[in-house]
Amino acid sequence: MIDEPDELNQDGDDFYAFLNIPRNANDEEISNAYRRLSRMYHPDKHTDPQRKKEAEILFSKTKKAYEALRDPHLRAIYDNLGTAGLETQGWEIVQRTKTPQEIRAEYEQLARDREERRIQHRTNPKSSITMNINATELFNSYDDESPYYDLRDLVGLPHIEISGMSINQSIEAPLTTRDTAIFSGNLSSQNGTGHGGVNCCVRRVLSEKGWGEIEFGAGNGVNLSLKGFRNFSRGFFGNGSIIGHFTPTGVRLGTVATLANQLDKHTVGYLTWKTGMQSGMSTMIIRDTSKSHIVCSLYFGIPHTYCALSFTRKLPERETKFKITGKAGTFGAILEYGAERKVSRHSSLGATMSIGVPTGVILKIRLHRATQTYATSILLCEELLPAPVIYGTVIPIVGWLALQKLIIQPYLKQQKQKELQKQREANRSRLYEKRQEAKAAIELMKETVKRIVDQEEANKGLVILQAIYGRLIGENSEELDEKDPSNDVIEVTIPLQCLVKDSKLLLQESSKCQLPGFYDPCPGEGKFLRVRYLFRAVIHQVTIKDEEPLRIPKHSSTRRLEIKMYINFVNV
Repeated sequence: MIDEPDELNQDGDDFYAFLNIPRNANDEEISNAYRRLSRMYHPDKHTDPQRKKEAEILFSKTKKAYEALRDPHLRAIYDNLGTAGLETQGWEIVQRTKTPQEIRAEYEQLARDREERRIQHRTNPKSSITMNINATELFNSYDDESPYYDLRDLVGLPHIEISGMSINQSIEAPLTTRDTAIFSGNLSSQNGTGHGGVNCCVRRVLSEKGWGEIEFGAGNGVNLSLKGFRNFSRGFFGNGSIIGHFTPTGVRLGTVATLANQLDKHTVGYLTWKTGMQSGMSTMIIRDTSKSHIVCSLYFGIPHTYCALSFTRKLPERETKFKITGKAGTFGAILEYGAERKVSRHSSLGATMSIGVPTGVILKIRLHRATQTYATSILLCEELLPAPVIYGTVIPIVGWLALQKLIIQPYLKQQKQKELQKQREANRSRLYEKRQEAKAAIELMKETVKRIVDQEEANKGLVILQAIYGRLIGENSEELDEKDPSNDVIEVTIPLQCLVKDSKLLLQESSKCQLPGFYDPCPGEGKFLRVRYLFRAVIHQVTIKDEEPLRIPKHSSTRRLEIKMYINFVNV
């Protein structure tokens, strides 16, 4: 029921982050960044053969980034298509960083998805199962005349029974590009009495503006109906049907006609007439936006007349909906309130409390999974009592919290860990290459960093004491999560000190794993950068998220320590 988390994305090199420049950098900023890295990575500046070889790799990467960003045409391709676009000059996109095993697994998954979508598109199966439960004895006092009295006295439990159940199923079978056959069936039972039926419908698309269908059904007699839909103009459409029900006692005819008009971008109005088996007229206005869904309806008919108002509040960021509905008329009055929450990519779970006269107190629970719907209606009390209302409201909330805490969250966490572990195994060789590249960059930086540190110490400027990057316990935590085997951090003190200029350090708003001397130690997980630095003889510390920009010295959000701590730190 709970879907696995989405596959982690693997992006190519970020030239802007590598050069530590903003995405709107001008030519001068690009040239300055290129010259700064060239002074460290140019092969001619190194005599050791191993260092020279490492410098050639990093200088080639620096030159590639510089050439891509200084040319307006290449920069436009890179900004829109990434490094894959540069490899093909933007004519085709082929991700060339994946291993053969990853490509094969991705191809097989795509093939399975395509086959599943093809089957769903051709048959479009829909099914629903509804169960009615009578649980009134939970809140009614025991009655000696009840046939279950002896049983209750024996086991000490109230009697709860399933009073009814219904099952519906339908599939579609495309006959031609314009004709579709729809087969459906239903079976229901209520208080020991059951009935069912089967239906066959053939729909034909007459034009781009309308369709017509004929439906034949058998069950409690024979049903025959003709239906049609017509789009008259933009935002104005209608449909109608003629229904005939043939029984041993005679023939019953009925008609239904509906006209609809698009009132504005989010609002549609409907007007419906019914004659024959059910006679009446109704009007309905539906307004649907990204944040809410409102339905207002008024019905005049036989045997009942009523009005209804429904309001649904949508919370897309939490994948949750809250709904309240009021309905009143000649039959009585009903108030319903409830919530629906998406528990996975294809599943949603909802609960609704219904309080009405003469319907009583009913708790409705609904699980929707893809094209399947499972609904349970529990009659708690036939009268309006406070106890069933309170229990019917509180128990679903407590049950959902327990389900979320004990089952859903642990399962999703376990699945995420499995995906991360699988991703690490697939990227182990790539991660090793990135780690070696970062080590080589740090070795090439050491001489430059020594000069920068000497200059900054002489001017009492900015000296990076320690910098760590990776998965930490939290933003303000002082310790690394050593008990968690998935915790990964790397030391980036030298790469950050190399970026210090005129006692200032500026990092752009992008992932820090693309900076020279950095790499991603834990792909797919949230990362932090924690910097401990000395400025004007005072120690400061700052922690930022991976994508956040950083500018230090940053007095307003750092923690000051005594200078004596710095002396002790250096001694240690």
